[in-house]
Amino acid sequence: MDQKTLVIIKPDGLKKSLTGNILTRLSETKLEIVAAKIVRVSKELATDHYRHMQDKPFFPELIKYLQGELHERRKVMAMVYWGDSAIDKVRKLAGSTNPEEADPTTIRGSYGRITTKGLYENVIHASSNESEAEREIKLWFAPDDIIVDLYPTKFVTLQEVTKRVWK
Repeated sequence: MDQKTLVIIKPDGLKKSLTGNILTRLSETKLEIVAAKIVRVSKELATDHYRHMQDKPFFPELIKYLQGELHERRKVMAMVYWGDSAIDKVRKLAGSTNPEEADPTTIRGSYGRITTKGLYENVIHASSNESEAEREIKLWFAPDDIIVDLYPTKFVTLQEVTKRVWK
């Protein structure tokens, strides 16, 4: 069954120069990357991404973490992987959210840690299920950012849109 999943290499993964290692490990899944970009994460995007955790006591630190404020690396690499059983394959390879509980052969087990404040620095995000994958992919990517049509789209005419462009 073809699925799609959002994968984010978080700021700690970028700061530790783990991008190549993580992409190599993800290539073991034989899934296709259909979208990829480096993103400077706004507070709004981080808050919306983790909205299901907003009542947790560590929520403010989690937002700072995803924004890169804790690692002086204010960016993430966001990707959409697509293919047979994508969610299960990526989550199995990523490992448990808690790096100390993750199998040492997984990405989080190999590269993650828990800070002295108890924050999980687990270097990678992977969508948990199909509905979360759809919500997250639509949050991080526009339809034209993705090389295949994952979800239904429509055309709209926008007026008076202010957009930053090259000089």
